[in-house]
Amino acid sequence: MYMQALEFLEDERDSWRPFEALGALSDGALERAAAIDSPAHGWSGRDLITHMVAWREYALAVARDLALNEHSDTQRRLDEEWDRVGQEAVNARLFAEWSDLTTAEVRHRLETIPGELRGYLTVVPETRWIKNAEVQRTFVESTLEHDDQHRADLAYILQEAAGA
Repeated sequence: MYMQALEFLEDERDSWRPFEALGALSDGALERAAAIDSPAHGWSGRDLITHMVAWREYALAVARDLALNEHSDTQRRLDEEWDRVGQEAVNARLFAEWSDLTTAEVRHRLETIPGELRGYLTVVPETRWIKNAEVQRTFVESTLEHDDQHRADLAYILQEAAGA
């Protein structure tokens, strides 16, 4: 558990930095799906961006709520959806929402959403997120822990792109 916002923000920045390498891939490399039996379980670089940034986008929506209110309606709604339909359905919805985006739009979100999240968290009162264990957990799970879960995906996709 974090006691200071700056410590979390620094750790989040460091955790996210390797994923920025996805932005340097060519459009072709971004769209190329990995083998289904690979560490990236069939995902393309675009798929990984979608998955990772969509969860930071969710955290950003929670931060926006908390900048103005004591509680986040976004967090409540997603928690209810998660409990009702489960992880796979929530992730499928996120992929569907991003499916019509152009590659340029996906790249733009990769470049802007994480920084926007950090920016919003600097104006959210610490009592609403750092000092609130449940809300802090939301941010840790959506960023740091989520990054850790997908480092092997990232490494494989970047390695495949370098070998192509």
